[in-house]
Amino acid sequence: MAHLPAAVSIMTTDGPYGRCGITVSAVCSVTDDPPTLLVCLNHNSAMHNVFRGNGRVCVNVLGGDQQDLAMHFAGVTAVPMTERFSWDVWDPGHTVPVLTDALVTLLGVVKDCKPLGSHSVLFVEIEQIRTRKGGQSLVYFNRSFHRLDSASRMAP
Repeated sequence: MAHLPAAVSIMTTDGPYGRCGITVSAVCSVTDDPPTLLVCLNHNSAMHNVFRGNGRVCVNVLGGDQQDLAMHFAGVTAVPMTERFSWDVWDPGHTVPVLTDALVTLLGVVKDCKPLGSHSVLFVEIEQIRTRKGGQSLVYFNRSFHRLDSASRMAP
């Protein structure tokens, strides 16, 4: 699976089960009507039940310049969760944390959750989409981050 390139996102939630966020790369469009994504989340994650319990999430698709955030929310830097949400990168006025400068933000509701092997597949019905113009995408491939520019072309 390390050779399967994937966009990098930070999925966030807030509610009665707490506030948290986690770096995810297993995100995929499921259907346009209703607009729905799937997000795979490891059962062993300490945040698994928080996402399921709160039921509201934001998938913040990261730009190429947001690798540091991806590392923090992957738990690599050991920065406490409360500190991560104290930074001036969050857009106030939402029921769940939304990154101000995300390439795309997808706010939605967890409509279903299916266990499969070591993970749960969360089906998220999208209620609001916001996109940012310009910038690169952050992609995870071969166990490292890469920047993908919209002007990138395949060699002939």
